[in-house]
This record gives sequence, C-alpha cells and structure tokens, in this order.
Amino acid sequence: MKISKIISIILLICLICTQFVLAQADVCKDRQIPQLTDIYKQTGINFIHTSDPEKKYIVESMSGGVLLIDYDRDGWIDIYFTNAPTVEMFLKGEKSKSLLYHNNHDGTFSDVTDKAGVGFPGFAMGGAVADYNNDGLPDMYVTCLGGNVLYKNNGDGTFTDVAKQAGVTDGRWSAGATFGDYDKDGFLDLFVANYVDFNFADMPKFGSMPTCKFRGLDVQCGPRGLKGSGDSFFHNNGNGTFTEISKQFGMDDPQGFYGMQPISSDFGNTGTLDIYVANDSTPNFFYRNDGKGKFSEEGLVSGTAVSGDGSEQGSMGVAVGDYLHTGKFAIYVTNFMDEYNTLYRNNGNYDFTDVAFEAKVAQVTRPFVGWGTGFFDLDNDTWLDLLAVNGHVYPQMDQAFSSAKYKQSKLLFINQGNKTFCNGSTQAGSALTELRVSRGAAFGDLDNDGNIDVVIEDLDNSPMILHNEGDKTNHWVTFELAAKQGNPLAIGARIKLTVGEVVQTEEIRSGTSYLSQSDLRIHFGLGKATKIDSVEIRWNSGKIETIKDVPIDKFHLILEGEGIVPFEKIRPKIKK
Repeated sequence: MKISKIISIILLICLICTQFVLAQADVCKDRQIPQLTDIYKQTGINFIHTSDPEKKYIVESMSGGVLLIDYDRDGWIDIYFTNAPTVEMFLKGEKSKSLLYHNNHDGTFSDVTDKAGVGFPGFAMGGAVADYNNDGLPDMYVTCLGGNVLYKNNGDGTFTDVAKQAGVTDGRWSAGATFGDYDKDGFLDLFVANYVDFNFADMPKFGSMPTCKFRGLDVQCGPRGLKGSGDSFFHNNGNGTFTEISKQFGMDDPQGFYGMQPISSDFGNTGTLDIYVANDSTPNFFYRNDGKGKFSEEGLVSGTAVSGDGSEQGSMGVAVGDYLHTGKFAIYVTNFMDEYNTLYRNNGNYDFTDVAFEAKVAQVTRPFVGWGTGFFDLDNDTWLDLLAVNGHVYPQMDQAFSSAKYKQSKLLFINQGNKTFCNGSTQAGSALTELRVSRGAAFGDLDNDGNIDVVIEDLDNSPMILHNEGDKTNHWVTFELAAKQGNPLAIGARIKLTVGEVVQTEEIRSGTSYLSQSDLRIHFGLGKATKIDSVEIRWNSGKIETIKDVPIDKFHLILEGEGIVPFEKIRPKIKK
C-alpha cells in the first residue's frame, strides 16, 4: 500500500474520531428530554418538494421554506409548503405546486390549495406571514426567483395575488422576508433579502470554475463567483400599496452581499424594530433603527457581522430569543460546514458577543450545513432550547473522502439554565437522527396541547411533522394578541411574563428561521409554577398593559386595552 494512501486513511480515521468526540461532547445527562416524533404519515399531508437529484444549479438547493398560518382564524395552525421546479422543468415551462393544508383539529390536515388559489406562486423559496392591510386576516408573502407574490387573504378561504398592485414583486431572486412597523405609523413595512443575480439564459456551468469545485469535486456554482443582488425595503403606504425606499434608507446593499434571511426585532428595547440580515459568505447586516426615521448599518460595530474570530460565514438561518432571561434578545445563526453556528449574546446597548463556544453550541455544528433554526421551550421548563436542521448543498459530497455527507441529522440543544446548552440530539427520538436534506423549519403548537411542535421542509423527501410529546409535569401558557391601534395581529408587540424571580420576554415576529414563518402566538413554559404573577404587554402603540391572575395551561386572547377576552370577540368568521 502506498504511503500516501496510508496517510489518507489515518487522516480519515482521525477526522471520524474527532467528529465522534464532538458529537458526544456535552450530551445531556440525568434529565428526561421530551420526544419529537415524526407523525407525517398520520396527518394526511402528501407533499414532496420537487427536486433534481444532481443539483447542478444553485437554485435547486436553496428553496424549501414552510409557513405556519391560521388563515381561517379558527385558532388552529395551518401549514403552507413552498415548492420550486427544477431548472429543466422551468426551461420547459413546467410548474411545481406549493400546497396549503388546513388543520382539521384532530391531528390531520386537508389539502385546500386549489380552493385557496395558492398553488403556483412561481419559483418559490419561502416567505413570511403578516396582515399587510390591517383587516385582521393573516396574508402570505411568498418569495420567489423572478417575482414575489403577495397573497391577500379574502376572508372566505381564498387568497388573491396582489403583489403587482401593491408594488412588492421585486423581480429578482428573493430569499427571506420580514414584516414590521418600522416607522410606527400603524402599517407593516416589508424587508426582502435577495440572493444572487441568476439568469436562466446564462447559467454558470457545473464545475466550470474554481468556485464551482469543492474538495476536488465538480459542484454547482455559487454563491461565490456570482454577482449578488441588492435588497429591498418597502414602505407601507396604508392604502394597500408599498413604496420601495431601500436606497433612501441605505438598505439597498449596493455591494451585492448574498442575502438569506432577515429578521425584525427590537434588539435595543427601545420600542422600535431593528432588522438583522444573515448574508451567505459575506458579512451580516445589523440595521439599527433610531426611531426617528433613519437606519444605520452597524453589523461590525455591534459584533454581529462576522464570527467571534472575525470570519465571514455561510449564514443561512436566524433565530432570536431571550435564552438567558435578561430581557435582551440574542441572535443564533446557522452556517456552512467547517465553520460553526454562531450565538451572539445581547449585552445591551446594541453590543453583542459571540458566545457559541462558551455556550457549547459551536463544536458539534462544524460537520453540518445549517438552515432552519429556532429558539423554543421544548420541555416547558421556562428556558429556551434550540433546534437547527441540516443538509448539504452538494449531493456529490457522498463521493467525497469526507465524513460530511449530503443527508445530515438535526441538532437539538437543551438549555441548562447556566448560560450553556447540552446536546440532546440523540436523546429526543429517532426523527432527529434520521438523515435528511432539510431546509425550512417552523415552530408552533399544531395540536393545541401546550407543547411546541416543529414542521420541517426537506429537499428530496416529504416534510417532517415533529410532534412534541412534552413534559407532563411542567405547565405553560399561550397568548394571542389583538391590537386596536396599528396592525391587528400585533406583530412587533412584546410580552414580559413574571413568575416569582423568573422573567421571560418574547416578541411577535414575521419571518423567521430560514425562509419560514413560525406561529404568531406567543408561548411560555412555566416549569412547576402554578401561578403567574404578571403579564406585561408593550403594544406597538407604545401603551403598556399589565394583567394579573392569568390562568395557566390555557390559550388566552389579549385585546389591547381590555385584557383577556373571549376569542370570538375578534376572530372574523371565515365564509366556508
């Protein structure tokens, strides 16, 4: 046997051993972890994301966002799976069908796509949910390659695409989107992150350039080596139309960074929404809102543009959450293999520190290509846990001399309440260890049992509907907010819940994870507590409302200025 081959074998063994050690590092010990069970086959859902097995073009690897939306306002979350054709299909004029499933309240879902009129938005990536016209009904904005779609909810189980009339088609390759009332005029504005300038008439040839090779293999080209697309910022005019103002606000991305997922959040606790944008292989953006009609890009200044060691990363998905109970929202970003997923702790005053290694959520992520992600309280113990879904972009990785393959497992980190997480990926059931090519992930209580479930859209496969079996010894509470002033779904409102010395803070967000939308309801785990001391809501109007004597283990509707009211008071009856 040649020396070079022996050395190669030794190196491979070392690599495998290293990855094994990392995978076993900080495994959760001496604690029960709720099981996440894939119930897809029992739900009646029948969806397969269109796929070319070779993925010779980057557009075939990047889609797969999933939206959770209670479109008929019946209090049960429905699911919209986005789909995109292969390049070959597109060139032939063939379409792929996105699907909307209605929640039947019994663990099953019914396909209502045709009636709803949302089957063919185009070369769909993902999107966000919001009530853009303040009629109390959630609408869907679907991002696409070549023109986005704004599905206006008609209130009768159908939607109408009004993107052209509203002025929000964009027309480029749009990835993630997020809505927020950035100027506090009562109407939701829209930020759209665009990826690369992809032209079907001049597609980069598979394996043709140095940027189209990976570890000696011919692969799809991009994003490096391709021209990036600028971003869009649409101001809501309050009459059903928007005006594109990104250049005016310095948010048009003139350098052409590869935009993936934006997210809106009040990171400074000032009452105004900022925007964070995960950019693939280029520095991330942090647009600070001064509350006076201006934004400043402070990615590098805030410490969130690059990793703690100063490296640009292949940022894809974003999660935001108060995992430390400080009232300050941290940022978690999923990245490419050989990097690590970053966790930016919010120190206050728009200052962040990458604490991924300190929090023990960095080491094990290195072999993975991360996408959809979210903070959620898996076991209702009051501490936010963290899930990241994974899958490579190159099917050719299965031919590579590497331990990282195309299909990958998922990562579950359990919050230990001491500023660190343990790795519960192999302890929450076989669904997380099943090898998949995952993209979008959305979080919400699908069956209204008080436990947060996860919907994951995969390439080359059906989705996963992960039912959270929960911890029956812990309590919970879930709130739906209804605003009288501004957007009725209260996107951007903040809730602070106090139980003894434990204070939890959450916010209603539009557009999260990777190209996805989670439930707009706000859920809190309460642990063993049987009494909530207070619930404080900071409405978008600026009003602060405090509610006491809130029953636990229930869903509550809070109407601005009126406290807890029956759900029937604000829910319009959808005409069937």
